[in-house]
This record gives sequence, structure tokens and C-alpha cells, in this order.
Amino acid sequence: MKCVFFYHAFSSCWNNGNAHFLRGVARELAALGHEVVVYEPADGWSRQNAVRDGGSASLREVLALFPGVNVRLYDKALDLDAALNGADVVLVHEWNEPDLVRRIGRRRMAGGRFALLFHDTHHRAVTAPHELARFDLNGYDGVLAFGEVLRQIYLTLGWANRAFTWHEAADAALYRPLPQSRPRHDLVWIGNWGDEERSAELRQYLIEPVATLGLDAIIYGVRYPADALDVIEAAGIHFGGWLPAHRAPQALADARVTVHVPRAPYAHSLKGIPTIRMFEAMACGIPIVSAPWEDVEALFPEGTYLRVGSGADMQRALRRLLSDHELASAMAARARAAVLASHTCRHRAEQLLRIVSTLDRSPGSTAPAELEGVAS
Repeated sequence: MKCVFFYHAFSSCWNNGNAHFLRGVARELAALGHEVVVYEPADGWSRQNAVRDGGSASLREVLALFPGVNVRLYDKALDLDAALNGADVVLVHEWNEPDLVRRIGRRRMAGGRFALLFHDTHHRAVTAPHELARFDLNGYDGVLAFGEVLRQIYLTLGWANRAFTWHEAADAALYRPLPQSRPRHDLVWIGNWGDEERSAELRQYLIEPVATLGLDAIIYGVRYPADALDVIEAAGIHFGGWLPAHRAPQALADARVTVHVPRAPYAHSLKGIPTIRMFEAMACGIPIVSAPWEDVEALFPEGTYLRVGSGADMQRALRRLLSDHELASAMAARARAAVLASHTCRHRAEQLLRIVSTLDRSPGSTAPAELEGVAS
């Protein structure tokens, strides 16, 4: 099949945590023998910020890592008919411009013979529903939601007739243990400061425990305001700035433990959706301690990570893992096994193909208003 994907960014992961997963799915579809073409805007904000942050070399490195994927930059003069020519599957990510989302839907309604899916990997459904309301999904055969709770929102609010739960996962070809590397830090955390969505949680579950325990820690990410950088420095934590996603396995191998600090919407309103960092860390074989987060979909078996309920609990959990090598190793091994068994990009690529097989791709077909569930 010919798979045509419209991403806000493929080559850049600057403030774009979805890039790792989207790249991995494209890689696996190509490995399964399908033609994969990815369109990304030449002036996309993630790409522009990556270049400004000294990431031009990183963009070139990414393209070299995915030789089976045809990545095409486009501008406002994009010939959409040419881009969709011969497509069997078209996936449109929610960070695209509403006008592009609408235009692709119109092509499907006008006789397109491809399966058309909208992919949502954000919390805007509960934090900024007016932004999602800008998207005209007429003509779309369904929505891929990265959590069951988000799938239910689309159906309940009538934003889609069909929605499927399609969790993120780890690109196991890239995210793996690097046993030749010896840890240089006690703890590493990779993530962006964001929009005050977890500022208090980062202080309570990351910065303060590290400072109290006197750990050698390093933080990577972007969009850190000056006051946050001051707090990090005062805690004696190294700040590494932007870390391109494909270099994260080395950063994880350089540390003995990491923590999971979800943004507030995923801890309270969109329960069951972990950050992509959980999949990444587990695939790389580093033990994890999670701030409050409910795995309501039972993605990760018991014993694959530690969950805490307070800053004091986080201190105790970190001290325990750093002092008990046998416990840390066993937990990391169980977590990696769980990811390899159920949560790799190959699993999600195969699930996507199963979803597509259930859709009617004939011209003018419309999805019935029924509750579609998880494709197993």
C-alpha cells in the first residue's frame, strides 16, 4: 500500500514529543513493504526552532536514520492532488493547519479512494476544545486517539463517527539499551517545561527530591523560563537544553534512573495516557519512578515501574533504586520485556493496517455513527 502522512514535523522534534512515535511507525510500515511518503511544512514552527537552536545537523541525521521513508517539504503551493495520487492510506496529524485538514477531507469526499484518518496526540480536547472545533473532519473515515478516554470524548461530543484507540509506543529499532555505556549521572529527565501544566509537579517530584538527596542529575528540554532555570541551577542540577529525540537513548544510558512526570491533564482529565517518555525509558532499560498517574488501561504490568504519591515518597523510591542494583535491574528488565511484547512501533503499524482493513475506501463512503473500539 501507499501510505501518505501529513505531519507538522518529521525531521524536527523540537517541542514535538510525537516525532519519535510518528517516525517509528513510518519506519515499520516501510519495513513491512509499504511505500511511505511524509509531508511536512518547510516553515513549520518545530523545524524553524530546531534550526535556531543549532539543530540543522540533527535534521540531517534524522533523515539518514529513516532511509526507507520519503520525506517531502512543502510550502503554500502544495499540489494536494499530486500528493494524494495513488494513496491507499492517508494520516493527518492534529498539529497541521485546519485548512489543510479540511482540504484533505474534501478530496476524500470528492471521490478519493484512500482511507483517511485524523490522529490526535494532545490534551486540547479537554484543555482547549475550541481549538479542536476548528477542524472540519467531514470526509474522514475515523480518528486515531492516543488513549481510550480521548476516543470516548470524540464520540461523545460528536466530533467523529468512528474513533480508535491508538497508543504511542517505542521505536525499538532506535530505543534500546546501550550496555557499553557506563552511567555518568544518577538521574536523567527528558521533557519540556511547557505552559505551567506541570510546574508544581516538576518541583515536587523532580527538582526537590534531587536536591534533597544530593543526586548528580541532568535535565534536557526546551521552553524553560528564566525562573525555572534558576530553580534548576539552585538545586545543583545540570541543564542540557534541547536533546534531539534520536539522541535520547544515549542520554538514558548515561544515567541510572529516570522519573515520569505527566502534565496535569494526563494525571487528572485524560487518565491512562502516559507520556512517550515511559515507552522510551522502558525500551532503553532504565528504571522509572512515576509521579501520580493512573494506568487505567493496564498498559504496563505490575513491577515495571514504581509509582509514588508525594515528594517524600519520590525521595524514598529514588534512594531505594539507586542503592539496590538488583531491584533496579529486575524492574528495568520487566519493563523492557513488556514494551517489546506489546508497545513497539511495529505493533502500532500492524494495528493501523488492521484498522484500515475495516474501513470502506470506496468513493463517497461515510462511516456509520457507531462506537468503534480498540483494534486488537
